Amino acid sequence: MASPPKSSENPPVEPTVELAISELPQTYIGPYKLLRKLGAGGMGEVWMAEDARLDRKIALKILPQQFTQYPDRVRRFMLEAKAASALNHPNIITIHEIGQADDAHYIATEYIQGQTLRQHMAGRLMIEEVLDLAAQIASALSAAHWAGIIHRDIKPENVMVRPDGLVKVVDFGIAKLTERASAQQSNVVDSAAVDGDIDNPETLLLDDFYSAKTDHPVDAYATTPEEVFDETAPGIILGTVKYMSPEQLRGQKVDARADIFSLGVVLYEVVTGKPPFAGSTQADVIAAILEREPAPLGDYRSDVPPELEQIVIKALRKDRDARYQDIKDMLVSLKDLKQELEFQAKMGRSAATEVDVKAKTTTIAETILTQIEQHKRGALVILAMFISVTIAVTYFGYTLYTGSGKAGITSLVVLPFTNTGNLPNAEYLSDGISEALINSLTELQQLKVIARSTAFRYKGKDPDPQELGRDLNVRAVLMGQVRQMGDALNIQVDLVDATTGAQLWGEEYDRKVSDVLSIKQAIARLVTEKLRVRLTGEDEQHLVRRDTTNTEAYQYYLRGRYSWNKRTADGIRKAIEQFQQSIDRDPNFALAYVGLADCYVLMEEYTGAPSSESLPKARAAVDRALQIDDSLAEAHTTSAFIYEIQWRWTEAESEYKLAISLNPNYPTAHHWLSVYYQMKRQFDDQLREIKLAQELDPLSPIIGENVSEAYFLKNDFNSAIEQSKKVLELDPSFPYSYRNLGYAHLKLRRYEAATAEFQKAVELSGRASDYLSALGYCYAVTGKRDEALAILKELEERYARRESAGLYLASVYAGLDDKDQAFAWLEKDFEQRSGVLAFITWWFPLEDLRSDSRYADLVRRMGLSQ
Repeated sequence: MASPPKSSENPPVEPTVELAISELPQTYIGPYKLLRKLGAGGMGEVWMAEDARLDRKIALKILPQQFTQYPDRVRRFMLEAKAASALNHPNIITIHEIGQADDAHYIATEYIQGQTLRQHMAGRLMIEEVLDLAAQIASALSAAHWAGIIHRDIKPENVMVRPDGLVKVVDFGIAKLTERASAQQSNVVDSAAVDGDIDNPETLLLDDFYSAKTDHPVDAYATTPEEVFDETAPGIILGTVKYMSPEQLRGQKVDARADIFSLGVVLYEVVTGKPPFAGSTQADVIAAILEREPAPLGDYRSDVPPELEQIVIKALRKDRDARYQDIKDMLVSLKDLKQELEFQAKMGRSAATEVDVKAKTTTIAETILTQIEQHKRGALVILAMFISVTIAVTYFGYTLYTGSGKAGITSLVVLPFTNTGNLPNAEYLSDGISEALINSLTELQQLKVIARSTAFRYKGKDPDPQELGRDLNVRAVLMGQVRQMGDALNIQVDLVDATTGAQLWGEEYDRKVSDVLSIKQAIARLVTEKLRVRLTGEDEQHLVRRDTTNTEAYQYYLRGRYSWNKRTADGIRKAIEQFQQSIDRDPNFALAYVGLADCYVLMEEYTGAPSSESLPKARAAVDRALQIDDSLAEAHTTSAFIYEIQWRWTEAESEYKLAISLNPNYPTAHHWLSVYYQMKRQFDDQLREIKLAQELDPLSPIIGENVSEAYFLKNDFNSAIEQSKKVLELDPSFPYSYRNLGYAHLKLRRYEAATAEFQKAVELSGRASDYLSALGYCYAVTGKRDEALAILKELEERYARRESAGLYLASVYAGLDDKDQAFAWLEKDFEQRSGVLAFITWWFPLEDLRSDSRYADLVRRMGLSQ
């Protein structure tokens, strides 16, 4: 194998692409055989190459030899690759390897067979195809924005369309990683400040990834003359002018909404064949983008739906605050319109068939009447034939209409099944079946399923399905009844259309208790069938892959979840025993290990047991679950939470994002990720994630209170109070709400109201340590020193029994302005590696400690920043 080219001893002062690798005789770069040059750009060449090890063709981007003399270019080249490799999504080009062979630096990616979107749109595309392409691009951008990367050069040349219709977004070359270091700059970066800052990897301007000129019609890693490649000058305008947002052109702060504008330009052009902002010179184009509105889509095509016009108009707003604020919102609009058009098309076909059926029925009727007139003897026989044919034709038309013409239902709430026998020992079955169905169906990404904590708010009630549909914004309600009589089990299931109140399906099962697993699986399959949810083979596997084949193990698992959901110290201890029983009966039941890990991660919070004892057990359990099935979102979420408690922040964030990529509908992953961002003081990210969790689980009290905390941390105290009151309307006995109300009233100097709220929280919580701490802090800052000292004494006694954390004592001492004692107790937590110590960055009672150098030192040692 030949070696890559050596660098020249006397490199030219001004490196030029003309001396590129392609002109040298070597045919191999590292393990890759160069086959054909695809193009060249500002940061290197792109080649089709062959990886002999795996016998596959790849695309190889190579940094020109002479550029390796300049460390800044090498660093940019490698950071470009690392940024792109962080994006794991079916609509984003895949990075196989980042490497170096002698002096040659390269990036190996998948080789895409297909056309650029520019080539693909040469002919007029159907609106449905346009929406599909746009939705795939939006999905890719959603993944990039989630990873903190703004593309900044979305255009038809940077979108590849494979023959099977799959879209691949390429060229993250002028992408910029968004700033996440402070709440004030979350998701926003200042071009003028950081474009040339190559020493800050979080705001580094990356170069032209997969940006190269080519004449080859299918590889098309292309650029246009309008692009600018000099990214070293502060404030430089980068990208392709006619696809740039107004803020890009003005050199202002750029965030993810710039990509939304660019996608709007692309969508306009794909629909009409014309750019929305045109001009004979670049100056004219810039003026059009900044000052003029584009012509309506309907001026070019009569088949443009009004909804599509509105999507494009909103994406192209010059004021970015008036655009879609998140690419996910635009993606939802595109998908909804596509589904609506598909539904209308089906209805149209059904209507046409119905007209045809009616015409045929009329013809048959006329023929029969003629025969009756001519052959009166056979009148009765013919009349009977007429009735039969009419019934058959009517049935055929109805079946056709209600079958192929009816759109699928994509949203559902599974209510907790009723334990009709009222046997306490059967409660785990009625709750467990409901929860298991929710968890299985949630994994189907095309189906929105209301989370457990919201669904279980209706336990013991008899809600009206139509009212429930309006309240929760769902189209269907699944309800059931469970009766256990010894070893016999009777389950009645009903699926109701929440729009009309009509029953879609009902079934009764008379089985043994040992058959509960197969019943759950059967119900899940039939529900998706009746909702007309189209399942792939992979979806079918999702419905059952989480389950054990051991019926006893499954029953113990249901018991464990039932005990764990009580969220009490006794419940947690009992759940540990039950999950262990499940594991003993099936050592390969991944969900049982997840349940065991979930118990151990909550031990400190609910029982006071030191995390130094419980976390190793939690880690061992969740690692075993991932070893069995690494595609479980629940396992990755628990793993992330363990890393978070251990102050391993990078691993925690990575695991949370992996969990969400595996199951975007899992509210706990969004919820706990929001708490992670709260500890990191990334309050904008915190609010976004907790809002997503609330959409999936709208009636969860704890999620609702975390929304309240997010408002509080953004100094929006009135919104925090309003949110806590909403939670209390649903659950007047939730102590967390009273505690948060107390803190908000303290901030607003409503001391009597604050004291009353804290006292209520202590009463409802059974004098739990964290609520006692809040009340002690309130007493301290409002001048009730004796009361505060009494609570300190109680907390110290609890600490000695391992029933409290040092953070709670430190809070009261902070209120008493005894900083030495406050830091002494925080140091105790640090020595014990207490998980709750991570709250220090946002914990309300510790605000006055943050100006102390000891606070800065403590958070530094924990790997956090102020």
